[in-house]
Formats: sequence, structure tokens, C-alpha cells
Amino acid sequence: MYNIIPMGTLGSGETTVSKKNTAKTLGSGGLDVFATPAMILLMENTAAESVAKFLDENFSTVGTKIDIKHLSPSPIGAKITCNTKVISQDRAKIEFEVKAFDNAGLIGEGKHERFIIDKENFMKKAMTKND
Repeated sequence: MYNIIPMGTLGSGETTVSKKNTAKTLGSGGLDVFATPAMILLMENTAAESVAKFLDENFSTVGTKIDIKHLSPSPIGAKITCNTKVISQDRAKIEFEVKAFDNAGLIGEGKHERFIIDKENFMKKAMTKND
């Protein structure tokens, strides 16, 4: 049986653009602006945290798919906020609408998919890859 995540569950997260999360530092480009991988990380973390309260302690979620557009650059010092919304669930698969903003407006949007997993079974499967 899978945990039921209420449709429309919202999540919110934030970060500030600093040297550590720029495209130049992360290697996803050569400029000191908010990196696409950093935006994706914020989106994934926000989505995961938004549904964690609905899961038993033996369960978690893992990201399996992300389809986003990074629409606008954000400079060092900009505050970035992320909003997520659960838009569907099919057994263990949860789909989210994700959006990111800086103080000037929308900088990224798209969809993100996560799966509910049993932590112990998931780690056992992962560890078999070391054999």
C-alpha cells in the first residue's frame, strides 16, 4: 500500500545566490549567476520536503525525472524562492509542478517526478552494485 499524498500539497523553499551555487563554480557555465543545477536542487529538495510529513519513517522519496526551463539569470545576492505543488499521484509516483522566482519574477518552471520508496529496500538494491 502506498501513502496517499493530498493533491495540491504545496511546498516552499528558498536560497540566496552566492559564489557556491553559481554556474561558474558548479561548472555548468562560465558566469557568476544562479546555476541551473542549483535551481534543480532547490526544486527537488522543496518537493521532497513538502511530502515527507505524509510518509512513514521507513519511507522516503527519490527524484526520477525533471523537466524544467531556466528562463532568466539571477545574480549573486539574489534571493531565490521555490514553490512546488503535487499535481498527480499514481501509486508510488508523485508528480509536481515546480516554479522558481527571484525578486524580479519567474526564473524557472516545469515538472518534477518523485517515487515513494522503502529506504531499507532501496539501499539494499543500491549496495548490490558494489558486488
